[in-house]
Amino acid sequence: MAVMTAPANTSVWVDTDVCKACDRCVDVCPAGVLAMVAEPTSTLGAMISVVVPEDCIGCNECELICPDFAIFVADRKEFKFAKLTDEAKVRAQAIIDNNHRLPAGY
Repeated sequence: MAVMTAPANTSVWVDTDVCKACDRCVDVCPAGVLAMVAEPTSTLGAMISVVVPEDCIGCNECELICPDFAIFVADRKEFKFAKLTDEAKVRAQAIIDNNHRLPAGY
């Protein structure tokens, strides 16, 4: 098995070829970095998307909860992550309240 390497200047990324869009990662993201977006080719009609990568705090919760090993977080030694802000916390709750989708205005 090949070692996954981070795309340049990327905090978190998703392998949509193996993701089944279960949205568990969206539930655990404290910074509202992840959300579901409409994707007609997906079985569930939606797919995970990294909507605000610059706000990723590198907590690894998304990577740890993914049952498909489809989401990856950059190594702390190679990437400088953001601090968790109140604005990010509000966005995270808004995403969850909006059926795991990014509400208009974000």
